[in-house]
Amino acid sequence: MSIKQLAFLERLTEVLPEIALVQDESVLSENSRDFGQLAEEPIRPIAVVVPTEVEQVQRVMRLATEFGVPVISRGAGTGVSGGVHVLGPAIVLNLSKMNRILEIRPDDEIAIVEPGVINHDLNTAVAEFGLMYAPDPASYKMSTLGGNVATNAGGLRCAKYGVTRESVLSLDVVLADGRLIRVGKNTFKGVAGYDLAALFTGSEGTLGIVVRAVLRLRYLPVDQRDISLVFPSLEEAVHGVQLIARARIQPAILELVDHATMQVLDEQYSTNLSASGGAMLLARLDGYGALREEDAIRDVFAERDVEVSPSGSNGATELIEMRRTSRGDTKDDAYRTGEDVAIPKSKMVEYVHRLQATAKQERVDMRMISHVGDGNLHPTFSVEPDDGDDPLGRLHRAVESSVRIALEMGGTITGEHGVGLIKKDWLPWEQSADVLELQRSIKGLLDPLNILNPGKGI
Repeated sequence: MSIKQLAFLERLTEVLPEIALVQDESVLSENSRDFGQLAEEPIRPIAVVVPTEVEQVQRVMRLATEFGVPVISRGAGTGVSGGVHVLGPAIVLNLSKMNRILEIRPDDEIAIVEPGVINHDLNTAVAEFGLMYAPDPASYKMSTLGGNVATNAGGLRCAKYGVTRESVLSLDVVLADGRLIRVGKNTFKGVAGYDLAALFTGSEGTLGIVVRAVLRLRYLPVDQRDISLVFPSLEEAVHGVQLIARARIQPAILELVDHATMQVLDEQYSTNLSASGGAMLLARLDGYGALREEDAIRDVFAERDVEVSPSGSNGATELIEMRRTSRGDTKDDAYRTGEDVAIPKSKMVEYVHRLQATAKQERVDMRMISHVGDGNLHPTFSVEPDDGDDPLGRLHRAVESSVRIALEMGGTITGEHGVGLIKKDWLPWEQSADVLELQRSIKGLLDPLNILNPGKGI
């Protein structure tokens, strides 16, 4: 550790409560990364700071600016893009102890929270008022709302309610130099000035540190209907998504599970899903029109070769929870990589065809689960370590092809997981040099010393 870093830590101990500064080796290791799998292993931060008040965050940033020490803010670390990986000397600002629900205003349909509040805990708190917080990433029982805002997290209910940005009204943000600003509004509508709340949402901790959020709540559905549809093939299931859309049916959740994933779920949950067909759609209809929408879906597929779950059974509900809590098996590693592209819904059948051809050409296995209700697809590629020549090279080519094909179809390199480190090299495939330079200029204006999560996002 350098003399400057030692001096910085000494000053930190002077301005922060003793409990807020942690240098235990196990804590440093735990805070050095998220769930993203990178070839380059993270290093331990020089310290972890665990603030409980906004003023403490401001003190940290004032000192970090004075000494030029990078700061990586994080919550539960459930991201998968390497967005909080530590790759150089830095402190980690762990906001998980700033976990108070500051206010629930049911008549205004908003909640005011600190960044460390767990997504699921907010939903539990507002349910008694007949309300819900709609964004529901798969990690909703673990992930913090601050992390959800930082990554503009998605989830299963995005098909109807949109991603995190659609539920963020206002943010309190500590800037790199320690200033505290408030952006956005407390109302559902408001167009005064530039939409800076949207700018900070999804900025992955590179522009400022969110310390308070005003979030829009939605009505807890008075009725909810879950339905599963099993198709002979993956292509027919994807086409089924288009048929549902053409019937102008709006599911709250619409998920696709392919045959390979059905087999994995059979192993995990002792089910027999894979014997029933080649792919499956899982739909949730909610609100006063849920029953009518369920009937409409049944009408759409009445004359087609589709196995539809019985009305009122809880089987489809159980399948949605299995899908929510499992991407198929263990996390990604060197020989297994999951992707997160989004494409126009009209292109999904073509995308599946081209991906299957790519997997066959590169001799890798592929399976797919997807938030097909909004065109967010998660293909996963894998190869056995001893499977022929250059297995890692073939895997890498298949993954890159899946991203390039998505871009060719007017899609994006990431639908919900963020750029972080893992997709940073791919961003120029999607965005022009002028757009990238504009973003760097914004970063330079807000963080001239480049101490906020440097090297991530852009």
